[in-house]
Amino acid sequence: MEARALKLSRGLVFSGLLAALPGTAIAADIDGSTLSVLWGVPFAGILLSIALLPLLAPIFWHHHFGKVAAAWGLAFLVPFAITFGPGVAGVSLVHALLAEYIPFVILLTALFTVAGGIFIRGNLHGSPGLNTAILAIGAVLASFMGTTGASMLLIRPLIRANDNRKHVAHVVVFFIFIVSNAGGSLTPLGDPPLFLGFLKGVDFFWTVRHIFPETLFLIGALLAIFFVLDTWYYRHREEVLKVDPTPDSRSIGFDGKINFALLGAVVALVLLSGFWKSSVVFNIAGTEVGLPGIVRDVGLICVTLASLWLTPKKVHEDNQFGWGPMQEVAKLFAGIFLTIIPVIAMLKAGVNGPFGAIVAAVTRPDGSPDPAMYFWATGALSSFLDNAPTYLVFFNTAGGDPAVLMTTLAPTLAAISAGAVFMGANTYIGNAPNLMVKAIAEDRGVKMPSFFGYMLWSGGILVPLFVVMTFIWFR
Repeated sequence: MEARALKLSRGLVFSGLLAALPGTAIAADIDGSTLSVLWGVPFAGILLSIALLPLLAPIFWHHHFGKVAAAWGLAFLVPFAITFGPGVAGVSLVHALLAEYIPFVILLTALFTVAGGIFIRGNLHGSPGLNTAILAIGAVLASFMGTTGASMLLIRPLIRANDNRKHVAHVVVFFIFIVSNAGGSLTPLGDPPLFLGFLKGVDFFWTVRHIFPETLFLIGALLAIFFVLDTWYYRHREEVLKVDPTPDSRSIGFDGKINFALLGAVVALVLLSGFWKSSVVFNIAGTEVGLPGIVRDVGLICVTLASLWLTPKKVHEDNQFGWGPMQEVAKLFAGIFLTIIPVIAMLKAGVNGPFGAIVAAVTRPDGSPDPAMYFWATGALSSFLDNAPTYLVFFNTAGGDPAVLMTTLAPTLAAISAGAVFMGANTYIGNAPNLMVKAIAEDRGVKMPSFFGYMLWSGGILVPLFVVMTFIWFR
């Protein structure tokens, strides 16, 4: 089933959430400086489970991943309640549900449903030129419809175009690099960290003005490397099937076009929740839920239902649309949202917290910020934690004043923005759509690299490019 491989990293979680929740805190107010690093064990445990159990015990994981996530969630919540009291634990749980988990699931479901209602038909054949063109188009779309929306729209036709080729995994890997991550770096609509910065006061077009050269370099280099690699596979190692598994002689076009309008509605609702300031706030067990967020979430539910109602059944059948991925996300991220709470609190504690060495490393001896260290620190944590809260942590570490960060400290903010977005591609769990793309690919018969196998790809291709970018732009 499509759900089987969708171990969509927690990156997705906080990312989609924080991006969509302009008025809420990241977690309950916990003094991270008083916490031991042992509180991060449940979070590390669930991440290792996502990484290792599909390899070591695939059948067990396929049938019991929800129970594993629940066990790690309880491994945090129960000791936390005993140590700090049921009241504090209850506030944290309610916050994780109302301010993060439920809005996240609603947002992701809307994007997943709307993108799954668009079928790109036509007799596409996965030549190196066509594959490169699709990746380039996806990179452009990602900054306007989000990395998740662009990924869900294009991954199925890309796989279908290459279903008569033997070697396809590298195509999906580069798709994750380019469309699911780097392409979303130019506007707040592209990736949740940038939207979070927008909510904090960063100008909408600031990123496109300040990290466009870096984005152009990274995407251009990746497209060039991909074209060379795909051409080599196509000419020297490919075993093209004599019969195309999905022959299609119709002209290229779109079915389910109504979903383009619905996708615009999703974008409008998310932007509205960021621009609209309302004094109407409901306090539920210590969690403030603002009117803009409620309107957004209700609107997204309406968009989801409208897509299901208006999209012809055949479009969903052609896309092999199914709810498996969403079911898996709901189970895995219930545990992820809980276990990440103390980790974010410890990072927010800055130099006084258990991770103080990381925060201190981004500052030069004279007290000025070091853009190179901000780039790598933000990127490294975004690869394994989540790029949205990580962005916020280092945004605040650099002073948190958008007026100063956009001017005097512009190189630092550029480094934070680039690290959070670009390095989300380093692992399957670094950004929202990574594991969703992996799941869809595996469901369609593509043998994708394992968790660590994927990191060999990112370590061999992305990391050297990041090193080059450091010397050019972030010194």
